[in-house]
Amino acid sequence: MSPTDPILRPRVAPRGERPTLTSAQTLALEAYADTVVPGCRRFPDDVAVAGVSPTPGAVEAGALLVLTDPATGIEDGVGEMAELLDARAVDWAREQGVDGVGRFADLDYPHRRRLVAALTGPDEDAHELWFLLALFATMAYDSAPHLETAAAVAAGAPGLTAMGFAPPVGGRWRATQPSYTVPMARPHPATDPTTGSIE
Repeated sequence: MSPTDPILRPRVAPRGERPTLTSAQTLALEAYADTVVPGCRRFPDDVAVAGVSPTPGAVEAGALLVLTDPATGIEDGVGEMAELLDARAVDWAREQGVDGVGRFADLDYPHRRRLVAALTGPDEDAHELWFLLALFATMAYDSAPHLETAAAVAAGAPGLTAMGFAPPVGGRWRATQPSYTVPMARPHPATDPTTGSIE
């Protein structure tokens, strides 16, 4: 790593503020997130989302909001990571003999996957940073950490919906049916069978 790598340079934005991204940075980050957890296109000419899934993915789940959230600790460097991603895509495409690539989003989905695999692999010097981008994109889909859970479930957050995450019952979170379709343990004798709560 060099002193210009995002992890080693001084912070630019004050803690607690989301960075302001350019449209090119946004496009690159959304395309990266879509590569990690693919989704369906949001509109016909969606360039960021490759559209290889019939259901919403990380982008529609709010990956950009998670990636730019000050709670991640990486929000100050994601703009530069997006620019680096575009530059790496151009170099990678040239090495692979792929024409017409001026940014990461210009790669088709199989090429995006191969490049992301290389960036997050152990031979990449900054693989920890690329892995963090992938991790936060996955979190956006799996758990919608940028939203209150009840609001995310009510809004139909893609990952929570795909998992069948149940809304609160009577204002309380409880699992009335085992998520693995079979009980993992015997219920406590004082468990109310209708609510799943110990009374």
